[in-house]
Amino acid sequence: MSKTIFITGASRGFGKIWAEAFLKRGDKVVATARNTQSLKDLSDKYGDALLPLQLDVTDRGASFAALEKAKAHFGTIDVLINNAGYGLFGAVEETSEQEARDQFETNVFGLLWVTQAALPIMRAQGHGHIIQVSSVLGITALPVLGLYTASKFAVEGLSESLAAEVKPFGINITLVEPNSFNTDWAGSSAIRSQAISAYDPLKEAFYKAPAPGFYGNPDATAEAILQLVDAAEPPLRLFLGKVALPWTKQVYAEKLSTWEKWSQVADAAHG
Repeated sequence: MSKTIFITGASRGFGKIWAEAFLKRGDKVVATARNTQSLKDLSDKYGDALLPLQLDVTDRGASFAALEKAKAHFGTIDVLINNAGYGLFGAVEETSEQEARDQFETNVFGLLWVTQAALPIMRAQGHGHIIQVSSVLGITALPVLGLYTASKFAVEGLSESLAAEVKPFGINITLVEPNSFNTDWAGSSAIRSQAISAYDPLKEAFYKAPAPGFYGNPDATAEAILQLVDAAEPPLRLFLGKVALPWTKQVYAEKLSTWEKWSQVADAAHG
């Protein structure tokens, strides 16, 4: 049975790859972008199965209007994929106030507005699946991506709470947490803060070419997303790629070791 999928940030990268994967198998797709011209090839190929909508997710009113238009057009919203977002590269000290605010406006508040707009529709129909595109950097952190990481940590906490709130309504939440992939995320779609030379050695080490195979193939993620939306009991969290799980295991082993080492101090603080 075909589904109706609402995807934000569908102009390129994961969003466009996934939109086409759904369309290929016969689903209906509402694809949003700041400029819908980027979706013309999909419109030409798939016709009425695709509803392209211009949307800036930071506009809360526009987000609600887009979900209502999608509901009126296709009659239901089975799956929402909050994919809109971008990377902000720069040390924490380098990040301007406007850059920090803009990062959270899109990656956190934009996701929140679209989620809030979808929830009444899904509650009324008694089912739904909201997929929040987070990152392995919503689980652990790297230098030079502090504000991006902070935005994804926020998405993780928000979505975990949301999952408990909406489960009784038949709505599932999944955090998709990709590791690095060969998309334009770190390219022209990213923002880079004005450099402070003191951080140059750190950045040189950070940007050193990774081992072969470090970056995943974004086209290979489509099958995983199809399986996810078809799952009777979808998981709260799903990594994409081979790097994320081993890295997370290492990081959390180090965290647990530190907590254990300081456990007597922590216990004494309980009073």
